Amino acid sequence: MSKAQQHDNFINGEWQPASDYSTNTSPSNLDDVIGSYAHASTDEAEAAINAAAAASSEWARSGLEQRKAVLDFIGNELIERSAEIGLVLAREEGKTVAEGTGEVYRSGQFFQYYAAETLRQMGEFADSVRPGVEIEVRREPVGVVGIITPWNFPMAVAAWKVAPALAYGNAVVLKPAESVPASAWILAEIISRSGLPAGVFNLVMGSGREVGEVISTSPKVNAVTFTGSVPVGRHIAANVMANMGKIQLEMGSKNALVVLNDADLDLAVQCAINGAFFGTGQKCTASSRLIVEAGVHDEFIERMVAEMAKLKVGDPLAEGTQIGSLANEAQYQQVLGYIDSAKAEGAKLVAGGEALELNPKGYYIAPTLFRDTTNDMNINCEEVFGPLACVIKADDYDHALAICNDTEYGLTAGVITQSLARAAHFKREAKSGCVMVNLPTAGTDYHVPFGGRKNSSYGSREQGRYAAEFYTVVKTCYSKPY
Repeated sequence: MSKAQQHDNFINGEWQPASDYSTNTSPSNLDDVIGSYAHASTDEAEAAINAAAAASSEWARSGLEQRKAVLDFIGNELIERSAEIGLVLAREEGKTVAEGTGEVYRSGQFFQYYAAETLRQMGEFADSVRPGVEIEVRREPVGVVGIITPWNFPMAVAAWKVAPALAYGNAVVLKPAESVPASAWILAEIISRSGLPAGVFNLVMGSGREVGEVISTSPKVNAVTFTGSVPVGRHIAANVMANMGKIQLEMGSKNALVVLNDADLDLAVQCAINGAFFGTGQKCTASSRLIVEAGVHDEFIERMVAEMAKLKVGDPLAEGTQIGSLANEAQYQQVLGYIDSAKAEGAKLVAGGEALELNPKGYYIAPTLFRDTTNDMNINCEEVFGPLACVIKADDYDHALAICNDTEYGLTAGVITQSLARAAHFKREAKSGCVMVNLPTAGTDYHVPFGGRKNSSYGSREQGRYAAEFYTVVKTCYSKPY
């Protein structure tokens, strides 16, 4: 993509020029300009909503095979072009090419999965308590769905929201994070050729304060699904509820990986590094709290430091790079601020902790590990969203479980143990939406529900067949045929 190439919004089946454009620059190479992307105004956002509202009835009545064909087209092309698109994703977000390619491939699988789901929409039937009366329970599209996505998984999160929205017969207005418009634009370009009727899918790129506000306050938007921070999620929820719309929120996390005395330490270190540092730690499922039982505490840290020294941080486009850059300057500065905060609180730095001056120039920070931390430290209470993890010593299993649950969040939690009894107990007692045993906390499947508890999530679950709870409304029909 050249500097001069402009990328428009997609509204009512057409690429429409915007009143303003923003330059999209790679965070891992500040000289790499990816392109110029539309910065939508409030009027343009309203035009997209109006287009979706006008088209929603037609798509709601569409045939199941028509929906399946559209979703298969999108999914197949994403998979076929995953290496090409993954390179663009890596350039604009800062993750490695391998991670970018994998994200695009998985995004295609989301569309393929929901293509198949269109043919599994079975109703429910029952006899009434009244003689001769029959009952049918149907699921129908909710209507117009506003989708607001984050910058850390710019293709995957959009896919796992757009795909079920379309599969269940809804019209869509997608607003991606302002710093990563290229991935959303590529997805929209593929959708524009999928055979979807005009207005059913609309892309408006721009700021949350303008475009996101219009989407979340519009009475024509029947439901909004959002992934991002807790404060923004609460604000959006208040906006949507003012119009009695449906709301689904995926927000913050402070996930724990518990390492018990009987753990395979090689596996524990592998899971901790994968969960805490891959993807530059910019995952809602990242394990930033490493709760380690006293008997293996010191050895675990020694092994972590040794393995962290082997990690290759650098240009995400270069072969062999394992960890790329932070996604933008604001996140880069925030993570550096948390490192300073941890030191001020008395945490002991044992690895990393510094910004890296690399070539090409970008927002790089060394994977960072602190020890001698407590769960009430700010660094263990707030979501850092960067390559930083803190070790917390636990006296025993019960203490470790209590620390794990002592957080305002509850997205994922993991335990490394060889005890079936401990694993079974942890699965029942961990106060989180997802639990991993002898696995990294990061990494979920697309055919099963995803979501958390407490301040991590609000509303029905995402992904799998559970997505129907958000993207449809239930209608109960009574009839007396004889």
